[in-house]
Amino acid sequence: MTGPPPARPGTKHEGENESESEGRAGDDADVITQSLDEPELFAGLYDRHAPDIHRYAARRLGEGAADDITAETFLIAFRTRDRYDTAHRLARPWLYGIAANLIGKHRRTEVRALKALARTGHDPVAASWSDRSDDRLAVQAPLAGALASLSPGDRHVLLLVAWADLGYQEVADALRIPLGTVRSRLNRARRKVRESLNTDPAFTSAEQELTPSWTK
Repeated sequence: MTGPPPARPGTKHEGENESESEGRAGDDADVITQSLDEPELFAGLYDRHAPDIHRYAARRLGEGAADDITAETFLIAFRTRDRYDTAHRLARPWLYGIAANLIGKHRRTEVRALKALARTGHDPVAASWSDRSDDRLAVQAPLAGALASLSPGDRHVLLLVAWADLGYQEVADALRIPLGTVRSRLNRARRKVRESLNTDPAFTSAEQELTPSWTK
């Protein structure tokens, strides 16, 4: 298995705008509540969010680990759904928070992979981090090095914003930290990444094209 199964109707598809997706995802809390009596309904939550969780985990740890992270995320979510705060109608932050905790247990693997990519420009995980052609992976090596230098907490915040597209409050909810902590970690992470990229000559030639907007 190299990813979650195809989504059923109601799942966000590539190219679909965010408002359409959120309109369908707005009843996450209802699905979770109803699944307490009818457990099979929880499959709808998986269909809706598993592709995004898998994609995020793959970017951080690679396809193989992403399969396990995704499966365990939804297993934990299912087992703890009776404690879900239904005031939060959208379950994305909750699910990303579970996934982030699981990814955190693999932080040594992630850092080793990032450092390998930064050093050599090639790594087995690299292909799942980018849809760019292989000859551009070496150009991204400085970014990998910058990410590897971040603390686990700062890296979680930065990548939940950059790769999971969560808002600040959603990140705070996901990681169960104050909003102010999200802002301070994000500012610190952005500053460190900017400093690393701006001082690395290997990045200079493609800086205009590849500098992520979330480092600004």
